[in-house]
This record gives sequence, structure tokens and C-alpha cells, in this order.
Amino acid sequence: MSAESVYKTFGGKPGLVRAICAKGLAGSGPIHAEARSDALQREVDDPRAIIRAWGTLTTEVAPRVAPILLLLRAAAVIDGEMAALQAEIEAERLRRMTHNALSLVDHLRAGLAVEDAGAVLWTYSSPEMYELLVIKQGWGLRRYGDFIADALIGALLTP
Repeated sequence: MSAESVYKTFGGKPGLVRAICAKGLAGSGPIHAEARSDALQREVDDPRAIIRAWGTLTTEVAPRVAPILLLLRAAAVIDGEMAALQAEIEAERLRRMTHNALSLVDHLRAGLAVEDAGAVLWTYSSPEMYELLVIKQGWGLRRYGDFIADALIGALLTP
């Protein structure tokens, strides 16, 4: 594909990277991962079961999107457009995680605000966590997903 075609189709590098990220965030199922997460939150009452399902969902989405976000992070150091896109994507990810935290509001540890719970979800779903544990430490996806779920349950929910 020519550079001109990329610009016409995606509006330049930021549009192309945004489209690749969106495809990764969709997951591998026939239904978008975000829609599956929302349905889960509506249909399941047990907060631990919701978080365990999020751990599984993370093992589907992270291998698709974390490498792109890590490349974006590196590009953002020298490219202002990529830095702006990284900030936009991170803000959207934090917004989404705060939205997810709302489904746990009646089960959060005493004194833990929804915004703080969202920040914890944002941290554990970060490409950096995937990089450290899967890429650098060689953890398998199941181990990674179980760790994410266990850590979130411990950090967010009342014992």
C-alpha cells in the first residue's frame, strides 16, 4: 500500500495505528470483546466471576493489542503525532476501565473510590504488565490471565 493510500484511507499514521488498535481490542470472537465485557457485567452478579472472565478476556486481547501499544509508546518519544495518539488511547483505556469499575461499586473494598478502582484496572490491563510478564518473563497466557484476575480480586474486592 502506498503512503498516499494510507493517508487517504486512514488519515495518516495516527489513523492507521488507531485502526490497528481497534482491531486488536475487538478480540478474536465473533462479538467485540468490549460488548462481551458489557454483557458479562449486566448478566453476572458475582464480582469475582466477572473479574475472572476479564482475566480470560485479557488473554485474548493483550497479545493482539499490547505489542502495538508498546510500539506506539516507543514512537511517541520522537513523534508528536504518536505522542498525542498514545495520550488519547490511554485516556480512552482509563475511561473504559473506570466504566468497568462501576459494575463492581457495591463490592469494592471500603474506601476505594470508583476512579481508583478504574486506575487499578487500567494498570493491570496495561501493555507494560503484558510486556513484563509474558514477553520478558515468558509466562503463558493462562498463567498471565489467572494472575491478572487474582491480583484484581485482591486489590479491588472486599475479602
